[in-house]
Amino acid sequence: MNWHAVKAIYLFEMARTWRTLMQSIASPVLSTSLYFIVFGSAIGSRMVEIDQVPYGAYIVPGLVMLTLLNESISNASFGIHMPRFTGAIYEILAAPISALETVIAFVGAAATKSVVIGLIILATARLFVDFSVAHPLIMVLFLVLTAITFSLFGFIIGIWADGFEKLQIIPLMVVTPLTFLGGTFYSISMLPPFWQTLTLFNPVVYLVSGFRWAFYESSDVSLSISLGMILLFLAVCLALVLVIFRTGYKLKN
Repeated sequence: MNWHAVKAIYLFEMARTWRTLMQSIASPVLSTSLYFIVFGSAIGSRMVEIDQVPYGAYIVPGLVMLTLLNESISNASFGIHMPRFTGAIYEILAAPISALETVIAFVGAAATKSVVIGLIILATARLFVDFSVAHPLIMVLFLVLTAITFSLFGFIIGIWADGFEKLQIIPLMVVTPLTFLGGTFYSISMLPPFWQTLTLFNPVVYLVSGFRWAFYESSDVSLSISLGMILLFLAVCLALVLVIFRTGYKLKN
């Protein structure tokens, strides 16, 4: 394992974050804080409890997951797309660094940024609502697994996209709607039976549900199923990345 090359790419990607703190850190934290103000403090005080959890606290895991998914995809897709756009990707491909090492560096940096943002948002949420974390280790496990999985997904999008416009298509038109419909602001048990069944085909439901269980031991699906779904999605993303490097899809042509 060429750890020097991995470290060089990782530190370069992390340095780009520190150069753009307003866009990389402040913007998502501020946007999520507005959700806490509107839904947590203003509307939450007038809402009934869900599963014996105050509404303002109930939406905290969902809002963290919403930001985590979007930031993981955005960081990873932009991180790999820029070398393709500037032509620097050919230097990486010609360097003595394997596909695995390249993925570890880019995805590791994107996941690190996302986890940092997620933790900052959790700390910020304390300013607006009172919540507890029943199982901190499981919360961190879901936070890290989700960040890695969707950073891999973003890595794939960054290679697939032909331009900067395409980088936003999947996050805006697919991931964000699925997140809003995945129990971010409500429990799927509140839906009619037909829509409850249909919602179970939304993979984000399992992410939000498992993450929420770590806070309140309350979830729409069991913890084991949630963990199994995220591991399945992680395996699928890893397989797609392997195919991309083996075939050279949009990397060597």
